[in-house]
Formats: sequence, C-alpha cells, structure tokens
Amino acid sequence: MFKKRRFLFAFFVVLLFVVGCTANDNTNNNANGDGNGNENATGEHVPPKMEDLDPDDPMTEAIQYGEEIFNETNTVMPDYVGNELSCQSCHADGGYSDSSSMVGVTTAYPQYRPREGITFTLEDRVNGCMVRSMNGKMIPNDSSEMRALISYLTYISEGVEVGQERPWVVVNSMDEVPEPDVVNGEELYESKNCLTCHGDDGQGTGTNTGPALWGENSFNDGAGMGRLTKMAGYLQNNMPIGAEYELSDQEAADIAAFLLSQDRPVWEGHDDDFPHGNRPTDIITKDRREQIQKGEFDWYEIDNVVPRKD
Repeated sequence: MFKKRRFLFAFFVVLLFVVGCTANDNTNNNANGDGNGNENATGEHVPPKMEDLDPDDPMTEAIQYGEEIFNETNTVMPDYVGNELSCQSCHADGGYSDSSSMVGVTTAYPQYRPREGITFTLEDRVNGCMVRSMNGKMIPNDSSEMRALISYLTYISEGVEVGQERPWVVVNSMDEVPEPDVVNGEELYESKNCLTCHGDDGQGTGTNTGPALWGENSFNDGAGMGRLTKMAGYLQNNMPIGAEYELSDQEAADIAAFLLSQDRPVWEGHDDDFPHGNRPTDIITKDRREQIQKGEFDWYEIDNVVPRKD
C-alpha cells in the first residue's frame, strides 16, 4: 500500500512538472508572437506572416490570391481599376505597415459611415475604395476577387478582437492646417525630392514605388485623400520615405495644397455624399481646384484652416 502511494505521489509530481513546462512553453511562444497570443515580448501585437500559411489548408489559396490583388490591384483586376494604383499604394507592405495599417481592419466593420449615410460592411468599404481611390468599378460581393481580398484581410487581422484598441494604426489627419501656400508647396515638391518617386508631372514612377499623385492615373476627388486635412496628415506621417514626421505642419499643408490643386478625375457623387449633413468643409472639388489654380480660393472656407505662424 505504501509503495502504491509513493508511486502515485511520484506520478503526480511528474505530471505537475510536465504541465508547468508546457505552460511555460506556451507563454514563451505567445511572447514571441508564435502562439495563439499574437504578441511579442513587449506585448505588441504581431500579425501572422504569409510564409506561415499551411499549404494544405484550403483557405491558403484564397488568402494568397487576396494578397496578390492587394499588392497589384491595377494589374490583377484591370477591368475594375480606372487608374494606376493598388491597395498597397496607400497601405504599404501589403497592409502590414503602420502606414494606414490594415491589421485588425476586419474588427472595425460593420460600422456606420457618415459619408454614405449607411452602415458599411467590410465589402462595402473595399468597394468604396474601388470607386473613389481606384476611380474604378465595384467588385461583386460573390466574386472570387472579393472573397480573396476579405480572406487576406481576415488572415492578417488574426488575433485582434472586436473592440480591441489598435495602437499601431496611425490616424492620417491634421486637426489644424496652417493656411497653405500653393507656390511654396510646388517648390517643396521639388526640394523635398517628391518628384524622384512621383515624377515632375505627378504621374508617378510605379504603382507601389511612386504612385501617381494627380492626373488621370491618380485617385478621384471623392477619395479620402481629396480632403486637405487627410492629405496633409498623410504626408506628415508617411513622407518622405525614411524621413517620416520631418515635415512641419506648414510644409505638409503647402505640399498638400499644391497636390490637391492639380487636375484629377472627378467624383460625380459629391451631391449624394453626407446625406444627413455635417459635410466636411475641406473637400477639394473641381470648382475649388479651379479657384485655387487662379489664386482666388479663400482657404478660410475650410474650418480646420488656421493662420500661418510666420
């Protein structure tokens, strides 16, 4: 009887040791971003990598196709894209970058959209980009392309819970925009070497290396980037590559005003946007572009514009 008790006690000790080691292993894996916790040692979220996809998983093919569409939208879906942009033109590194990160985006939808005045699904949001930023056509919700894009965005969002804060998402907006100087913006476009990537005519040098900033191959004026506060904020947070956050508020405002003063495709649905009111005052439409080009636009029509400091 004594031997039996001693055996059971020894077995119990071994069991505790094994369980303890397993728990430690899981903790370490999660801390390194390799386990189900999707966090590294500092508690930062680590999205799954494409190279970690299981080749035997039937979802893998759709996820990989979605990545291809995301990175080369204008090439993979030329019938749906009306310019020379891709999703990655704004959302760098396949949406993984802090530059307009798409990691966790699936947890943000459905959401109410004041611009459209309805609740949007993620598919709706994708198509909003297709007709505005891509100046193209909507993708059918039941198409293989839409299924692939949603599969990809869902995959890179693994580990993010609904309602969870996403501190890695940078808000590309400037609350107070110094009164812009378009002439100085044009000079800065050259002196800050914007033209190296985007061309001296703004037509770009590559969809993902230097997308078109104006002209027929750029976004239309119904896109979010067609707003002064959004453009200025995006420039300050993301440009120039390798020297982000080095543009002053005034420099970002001047360059943004110069870019938005250039001709681009027109969004025909402006009158239908913001059907319930509260239309932002910083949308640069065709009429405003023409006024800016003539030097006749009053920047103080935009609520967010404040006096220059110099």
